[in-house]
Order: sequence, then structure tokens, then C-alpha cells
Amino acid sequence: MTIATDNPAGLHATFDGLRTTWRDNRPSVEQRRADLSRLRDRLRDRMEEMCEAIEEDFGHRARHETLLGEGGVILSEIDHTLAKLKHWVRPERRKAGWKLWPAKAEVRFVPLGVVGIISPWNYPVNLALAPLVAAIAAGNHVYLKPSEHTPRTAEFLRSLLAEVFPETRVAVALGAAELSAAFSALPFDHLFFTGSTAVGRKVMAAAAQNLTPVTLELGGKSPAIVGEAADLAKAAARIATGKFFNAGQTCIAPDYVLIHESRRDAFVEQLKREAVARYRSKRGLDDYTSIINDAQYERLKRLIADAEARGHPVVSLLEGAADAIARERVLLPTLVLDPDHDSAVMGEEIFGPILPIVSYASIDEAIAYVRDRDRPLALYCFSRDNVEIEAVLSRIVAGGVCVNDTLYQFGCNDLPFGGVGASGIGHYHGRDGFLTFSKAMPVLRKLDPAPSDLVKPPYRGIADWVIRFLSR
Repeated sequence: MTIATDNPAGLHATFDGLRTTWRDNRPSVEQRRADLSRLRDRLRDRMEEMCEAIEEDFGHRARHETLLGEGGVILSEIDHTLAKLKHWVRPERRKAGWKLWPAKAEVRFVPLGVVGIISPWNYPVNLALAPLVAAIAAGNHVYLKPSEHTPRTAEFLRSLLAEVFPETRVAVALGAAELSAAFSALPFDHLFFTGSTAVGRKVMAAAAQNLTPVTLELGGKSPAIVGEAADLAKAAARIATGKFFNAGQTCIAPDYVLIHESRRDAFVEQLKREAVARYRSKRGLDDYTSIINDAQYERLKRLIADAEARGHPVVSLLEGAADAIARERVLLPTLVLDPDHDSAVMGEEIFGPILPIVSYASIDEAIAYVRDRDRPLALYCFSRDNVEIEAVLSRIVAGGVCVNDTLYQFGCNDLPFGGVGASGIGHYHGRDGFLTFSKAMPVLRKLDPAPSDLVKPPYRGIADWVIRFLSR
């Protein structure tokens, strides 16, 4: 499906309308809560339409994965925000300190103005609306640019948001790469981007021309370290869930597994059992999501071909099941055993159902392997030994960590979500999202007597005494 794209020249007019309206009438806390409640109701009422839109864009998306990973996550985020917003907006008392006595100090959390959001295709509703919820909660107006790779869902988002907000409060821009470049160059008060590291660099460069601050939610190769003390069956089951949900098209999916060399083969067998139990039946295969488009499908096939050309064992976890699938762009769960450090499958984020299994001789070797790479968006550690867990957590810096499971750190509304280094800049979710889209404005109320009444040119006497007093 193609969609009518907006004219890049018209972006400025829409942006100006958003800014003018915000300056004239900033949303009150009551208005923000009412908006979010209305958004929640409309999304809940249109959940089936959302599923149909995403199904059309993907070719096939497991319905339960859409309900869980898109609608359910956003409803939870809105509920959390509505429950906490009155507390978040309260001024935060600070200590002025005895040297400024008498005085009162506080921090006020004020909206920034007009914020831009560029959202990706892999979770096209979740990753558009989650930052939007935070931006609205903070009192901003929003200009959203959904991915051109999910055009039906982009139209759904525009329709959904138009039911809740006037276009002078929340606007949606539809279009491809040319429009995205022009969108990134608008003088936003904050720009929020979710996508690849390569595109994130371009977005940041465009924003820098306006000194627009950015939040970049990127990706990278997120490792799952299976410790020697891990429950192998549980680790395999939970890694399978994290990797094969949405066919691995998840920014925090386990990208590769590090496991002790003595346990590798047993772990592979456990993964086979998991794949067969989940997807061997026709009903199970109906719950397996397609790859988003031909370009992504061919890229993933090239990763497998490179591994085979290098002589690495490539293991299909559902041998022969492909014959039972009539639809296009289905890539079944596949393992690559002990690939070279410089192989294609280890050189880029996989973003699909291919899982390299890398053996290690000691936990120190596993930690060093991760530390030699860019800091990941997610880190997973499986172990029943707290010493082993702490060894991993204390020596690896990652965007976020989940111990003995996968993906669930994203669903914790009270934890910040974001990357570090090449995997991202900044955070959102819950209060951290509210803070991202707010200015923490310090306010000092000076009471009498004031030092400025006493310390002024020509400096002598009292000024000398104050300097000696402050320099003690």
C-alpha cells in the first residue's frame, strides 16, 4: 500500500501552527490528563483496526503479539502516567543552603514547546505513542513522523490522533526519506528518534543545526550471557521468547548468546525443543510473524549465506516446516554456531530470527567479548549464582538489563528505557519520559536581607569580610 505523502514545504506551516498555539495556550495539567484519557479510550476501542493495519503492513503479524507488544504496552503506559502525573508536575523543593539564607529554592518542571517524534516500523504503534504519551504529559505539542515502511499503520495513527487532538496540538506527517530529512531539520524544542544508529547520526546532525536537543533510541547487538549456574531449560525458553517474538524484529531482542563451551550443545537442543513446541503445528505457525519487507528478508538471507560460506554450522530449528507455509517472507528460527568475530552475522544488528551461539571458556572471557563491542541497548544475564550475576552487571555498561528473562525491562513503567553510546542517547518511559520532555527550571526566591544590598562597588569592608567568610 502507498499513502499520500505530505509536501516537505508544508512542514514549516504545520510546525508554526503547533508553536503559535502552544505559546498562546499551554495545556494545563487537567487538559493533559483529559487528553491522555481520551487517547486511551479511542485506542482501546480501535484495537481491532490497529491489528488489521499492522497485519496489512507486515504481510502477517501474530495478532496476540500485536495486542501485547503494541496496544497493551501503550494502555499500561497511559494508566501509569495518569496515576502519577499530579506528583510529577509538583515543584521539587531544594535546599538553598545557609550561605544564601534567607532564601527558598525549588525546581519547576515546565513544558519545552513543540517536540518532534520520528518512529520506526517494527512496533509502529508502540514506538510512536509511547514517547507521545510522555510529551503530552509534560505539556508539549507534538509533531509525529511515522515510518514510511508501515503506511497502513501510519494512516491509522493519523486517524486515531485526529480523534483526540486538533492538528494545532498534535500533527502527523506522512512521507518517505525526503520528508524525514526535512522533518529532522525543523527547529523543534526536542527531537525524539527511534531507529538505526546510521539514521540516528543523520537525525542528530540535522538537529544540531538548530541546537535542538535529541533523544536517540537506537539498537545494536544485545547479548544474552548464559552463566555456568543458569537453569538451561528456563534460559532457552526465555531467550526463545525474546528472540522469536515478532520474528526477532525487536530492538532489544537477544542478538546473540554467549554460553559455556561445555553447555553449548545441550542449549541448542533445548532451543530446538522450544521451537518445535511453539511453531511446529499449523496453529503455531499462524502465530509466527513475517519479515516486514523484501529488503529486510534478503538482508537476513545474506547473513545466513555468509555464515554458510565461512563454514559455520547453520541450524534450522524447524527443519522442513517451511514447506507448510504459503505466505511470503517467512524466515524460520535459525542458529549460527560459533561464528567468526568478523563474520557478517556478528558485524551488524541482526533484527530477525537468526541467533548466533558463541561459546566461552570462562565468564571473564564472555564479559570481555561484550566489552570489546559497542555498548548494547540491552543485556541479558541468566544465572542462579548472584556472584556470577554481579560479575556481569558490575563490568558491562548497557542501556538496560534483565536478569533471568528477556524484553520485560521495556514493560516496567517505572524504569528508564534508553541506550548508551552507539545504542542511544537519553531515556523515556514513566517519569523519565516526562523529564525528557520537560525543562527542569530552577527557581530561587530571595528573602530579606539580601547580600546584594551590602556587597556592591566600591568593594571594601563588608565585601572583604564576605569573601573571607565564603573562602573559609
